Amino acid sequence: MAEEPNRLFRTAADHATGYRRSLPGRPVGVPVDQEALTRAFSGPLSRDPSPPERVLAELLAAAEPGLVASAGPRYFGFVVGGALPAATAADMLTAGWDQLATNAVTSPAAIAAEAAAGAWLKDLLGIPASASTGFVTGCQAANTAGLAAARHRVLAEAGWDVERRGLLGAPPIRVIAGEERHGTIDRSLRLLGFGTDVIEPVPAGPNGAIDIEALRMSLRAASGPAIVCLQAGNVNTGACDRLGEACELVHRHGGWAHVDGAFGLWAAASPATRHLVDGVELADSWACDGHKWLNLPYDSAFAFCARPDVHAAAMSYAAAYLTGSGGAPVGADLTAESSRRARGFAVWAGLRELGRDGVAALVERCCALARRFAQGLASAGFEVVNEVVLNQVLVGFGDDARTERVIAAVQADGTCWAGGTTWRGRRLMRISVSNATTTEADVDLSVAAITRLAA
Repeated sequence: MAEEPNRLFRTAADHATGYRRSLPGRPVGVPVDQEALTRAFSGPLSRDPSPPERVLAELLAAAEPGLVASAGPRYFGFVVGGALPAATAADMLTAGWDQLATNAVTSPAAIAAEAAAGAWLKDLLGIPASASTGFVTGCQAANTAGLAAARHRVLAEAGWDVERRGLLGAPPIRVIAGEERHGTIDRSLRLLGFGTDVIEPVPAGPNGAIDIEALRMSLRAASGPAIVCLQAGNVNTGACDRLGEACELVHRHGGWAHVDGAFGLWAAASPATRHLVDGVELADSWACDGHKWLNLPYDSAFAFCARPDVHAAAMSYAAAYLTGSGGAPVGADLTAESSRRARGFAVWAGLRELGRDGVAALVERCCALARRFAQGLASAGFEVVNEVVLNQVLVGFGDDARTERVIAAVQADGTCWAGGTTWRGRRLMRISVSNATTTEADVDLSVAAITRLAA
C-alpha cells in the first residue's frame, strides 16, 4: 500500500513537469469545444470505487484538450503571471502536507511560514513592518478584508459597533473611489452591505490615475465618515494614483485610505519604478496579488492592514473548540476563511527563490518588455493608446469592429494570447506582461503574429 501513493504522486509530478516543459512551444490558446470537454468530465458517478491510477489517467485525458498555456511566456491576458519553480514545488508539498492553516495550533509550520513571508512582503512593498498580513485567495478577498477593516474603524469612531449591530441604522458612510477603479471594489462593497450606490466616483486623469484636485473637492464636499479607495496600477493602463498626496488628504479629513494594488503595488520592489507608489506607507490598508507579478501559483494574495487590531476585529471569530496561540492575530483571524489552505509555504519559497534583487529584476524586465511591445506595434502602424508606465499596453487597430476581429484572430492563432477591454469608450487590445519566463524573443514573435493577423 505504501508504494501506491508514491507511484501515483510521481506520475502526477511527471505529467506536471512535462506540461511545464511544453509551455514555450505549446499553442497558447486554441478554440475548444466546451460541450465536448464537459462531456469528457461528465457521466454518471460509478457506484464502486475506482483505482487512483485510473482516476488520474482519466483526469489527464479529459483535461488536456481544455488547458490554456496561461503559465507560459506568451500569455498576455488578464495580468496573469506564471508559477516559479520553487513556489510550484512548495505548492505540491502543501497539497501533500494537507495542513489546516487556521492558527498556530492547527499548523505551527504554516503560521511560521506566513509570519516570515509576510515580513518579507511588507519590506518589498514599502508597507510598515507593524502591519498585519492576511493570506487570501485573490484581490477580491484582499479588498474585502481591507474594506471590512475600514468599515469597522470609521463606524467605531462614530460610536457604532458594526460587527454586533450591522449596518441597519448605522451612521452613513461615504465611499469615495476613482471612476476607473477595478470591479472588485464594487463587489466588495456589495458583499459588505454598502451597495454600490454609496460610491462617489472621482474623475481620472489622462492615463487613468485619480484626479487629485477632484478628490480634494470631493472630500471637502460633505462631512461624515469616509473610506477612500485608491489604486496602484490601473488595470488598463498601469497608472498609479499619487498615493502619498491622496493619503494625506484622506487623513486630513479623518478618513480611511485603502489601496487596491493587485499588481501595481509591486512597483515598490524596484528602484526604477518605486517613485510611482511614493507615499504608499501612509495608507491604512492594502490589497496585493501574489499570483500576478510575483509569479506564484494560483491562488495567492495578501490583505495588509496598518492596524492589526482593527483587521482582526473586522475578520476574526471565536469558537469554544478553537484555541489560538495568543498574542498577535494570525491565520484565520485576518481572513474570511477559517479552514484555510497553507498558502504561505509557496509564498515563502517564491520569495526565497527570487530574493530582493530577483523581484526587482522581474518588475524591471516586464516593464521593459511592455515598452518593447508598444514600440514594436507602434512601428507596425498600430495605435498605442496609453502611456506605458508599468506592464500594461493598450492597442487600437482602427475602429472597434476591426480591433475585435484582430483580438479574436490572435486568440485563435495560438502564438500568443491577449484580451480585449473597453477604455474611454473604445474597444482595445490589452497586453499584460507579467510572466517571469517571457523573453524579448517572445515579444518579437508575438508582435510579428499580431501584425500578420491584423493584415
